[in-house]
Amino acid sequence: MIVQNAFPVEAWQLRETSLDLDMLAQSESLFALSNGHIGMRANLDEGEPHGLPGTYLNGFYELRALPYAEAGYGYPESGQTLINVTNGKLIRLLVDDEPFDVRYGELRSHERVLDLRAGTLQRDVVWLTPTGRSVRIRSTRLVSLTQRAVAGIRYTVEALDDQPLRVVIQSELVANEQLPDSSADPRVAASLQHSLQAEQHAQHELAAVLVHSTKASKLRVAAAMDHRFTGASDCSTQTEVLDDLARVTFTTVLEPGQTMELTKYLAYGWSAVRSVPAIRDQVAAALTGARHAGWDGLLAEQRQFLDDFWSGADVEIDGDAELQQAVRFALFHVMQSGARAERRPIPAKGLTGNGYDGHCFWDTDTFVLPVLTYTMPHAVADVLRWRCSTLDQARERATQLGLAGGTFPWRTIHGEECSAYWPAGTAAFHVNADVADAAIRYVHATGDTDFDRSTGLRLLVETARLWRSLGAHDRDGRFRIDGVTGPDEYSAIVDNNVYTNLMAQRNLLAAATVAERYGDEARELGVDREEMASWRDAAADMVVPYDDHLRIHPQAEGFTEHAVWDFEHTPAEHYPLLMHYPYFDLYRKQVVKQADLVLAMHLRGDAFTDEQKRRNFDYYEAITVRDSSLSACTQAVMAAEVGHLDLALDYTAEAALVDLRDLKHNTRDGLHMASLAGTWLAMVAGFGGMRDHGGELTFAPRLPGGITRLRFNLLYRDARLRVDVRSDAATYRVDDGGRTLAFSHHGKAVELTAGSELTLPIAPLSPQPRPRQPRGREPTRRHTR
Repeated sequence: MIVQNAFPVEAWQLRETSLDLDMLAQSESLFALSNGHIGMRANLDEGEPHGLPGTYLNGFYELRALPYAEAGYGYPESGQTLINVTNGKLIRLLVDDEPFDVRYGELRSHERVLDLRAGTLQRDVVWLTPTGRSVRIRSTRLVSLTQRAVAGIRYTVEALDDQPLRVVIQSELVANEQLPDSSADPRVAASLQHSLQAEQHAQHELAAVLVHSTKASKLRVAAAMDHRFTGASDCSTQTEVLDDLARVTFTTVLEPGQTMELTKYLAYGWSAVRSVPAIRDQVAAALTGARHAGWDGLLAEQRQFLDDFWSGADVEIDGDAELQQAVRFALFHVMQSGARAERRPIPAKGLTGNGYDGHCFWDTDTFVLPVLTYTMPHAVADVLRWRCSTLDQARERATQLGLAGGTFPWRTIHGEECSAYWPAGTAAFHVNADVADAAIRYVHATGDTDFDRSTGLRLLVETARLWRSLGAHDRDGRFRIDGVTGPDEYSAIVDNNVYTNLMAQRNLLAAATVAERYGDEARELGVDREEMASWRDAAADMVVPYDDHLRIHPQAEGFTEHAVWDFEHTPAEHYPLLMHYPYFDLYRKQVVKQADLVLAMHLRGDAFTDEQKRRNFDYYEAITVRDSSLSACTQAVMAAEVGHLDLALDYTAEAALVDLRDLKHNTRDGLHMASLAGTWLAMVAGFGGMRDHGGELTFAPRLPGGITRLRFNLLYRDARLRVDVRSDAATYRVDDGGRTLAFSHHGKAVELTAGSELTLPIAPLSPQPRPRQPRGREPTRRHTR
């Protein structure tokens, strides 16, 4: 089924031209603002109606019990859920005693614009009250990318009648908002009602602060607001505070054509250790910084930050305007997710919703961090330092499982394992290699030796120790890793998953190299030459299964011997399969939820021949159903590499439009950060052919039909590389940086110095037959030659 884009196609913004209450929850996710520390869903200023109220602070969670029908040793005992903190977005309006509510009166116009260059959400409304009075309401909302704890709203009301209007504005902080009931969908968060308990409230003039704490996790949060008011000369104000409510009320009379303007400054902070006075004073100080900058200053800082970001991250596409919009939308939200996270995780939904309980998965390390490595590398270092800060929990978990080193959790907020389903959680040990891979890539791309010597070394050593204890040499001297789950969640507890083994192999070799490079620091961690040699031995002896009969790599040992799922008789309405069939049936069939072996060919392409890639890709296309949003981008990358360029474009569009078209029917719970990041990967690694195996930067660009030109930028070793691809040639230019940048173009070695550029030819590609997909799971055709 083709779902048309509900938004006008514009290069630098997402515009909603009318209000559809049936799409409200989806729009709240799409138009959300964040800086990686604060996240604000695009709830209406007046608060109601809403799909899912949401104001989030990264890392701020509540504990909840994980019930088991039958408990077992090593099962996690409690889960962690991102909670909705104090809502500071609320600005209620009454016009001649009629509350502004889009469900009443007449909504003559309603428009919202997410401006990708300004970093703001703008709203413009003309409303006729039930008694026939007319007003125009404009608001601009931002979450500051430069002042981490700050958000703000500029709210204006204009009288459109020819008679005076009595106007009341109530600006509020509200804690413990009522939330929708929980869903049976496992991808949806638990609904925790009244999770905050009041500790202190205070007010002074037009400012107020509320301090709360969680009951079980014992975290403390403070939210504060202050205001500036202009417009009407005669305005009365009143400030009141209760445990869960702070309200500042402005009352005035507007003459015909007169406008009143309210600027609301917000500040948020939380801590696990700071006292009530300390956290209260923290947000008070943040408010002072916001007031000092002023509204115009906050806007200018926001624009400057984004100008710098786009100059090094923008992707330009000629020939497909909708895809151009979608790529920038994707990059904007990926940027927001990590801009000011600062040693906190990047959740699967960012801070756009509470889907998956706000947990961070391997998605972040494998899909989001590669994009940020080449566009905003400081954010990658911050996330990996957060991973490193959870090593105590990882080592404790490994000990509990009878393993050495550290075992990172499948899903978490604070570092403890929160997955109650161990076959797809604890058994998915590949997350440890994914973390290591992100650290390896970051160091190769940035040359950050301080990080490498400290954080990188610790991450690689502890994960290498895990692999050495998890695997074992068999009687033939081969190193096996048995009883694990790879990226494909429709297979579980398998032996020698190819993705897991190849990523572990890279992890082991990199750990040995880094430990040797920083001998003194490694010895402090207890690493000796014997241990380094054992890592290298395990890597050299790693089992990589291969089916000689089919001449392909089985996803794991024995996978190609399983019966193939009956795709022909699976109704379209039974996808995703996990919602309609037991895992018992899925696990014993050849059906792939998301790219697994194909992902291995992307990230460990150096371990496969070109012929193996082609045969593997075609085989797995026929059994991959893409029930996960993580799949399309990887299939796009590998389709482009093996020569199926138009198919790659189809998958690229699917990844890019997953939320704009709500393709998975759950955008209401938050955006799919990994798929959005995968849009960049599909363009740059797919059509740009970029790879970074072994720290060597290579390109093999080719364009599909429908795209006439592709331009993208990378930050690499303090240089800015600009790549301009056309159908027959690619131009490379190096800006900034004082060193020569070495890379290759379709196998040809290239060296460029700052300020220089080089154009190289692209040989034509022979067309190939399009591989088949399971019945009913073909991607929508983007372009027909």
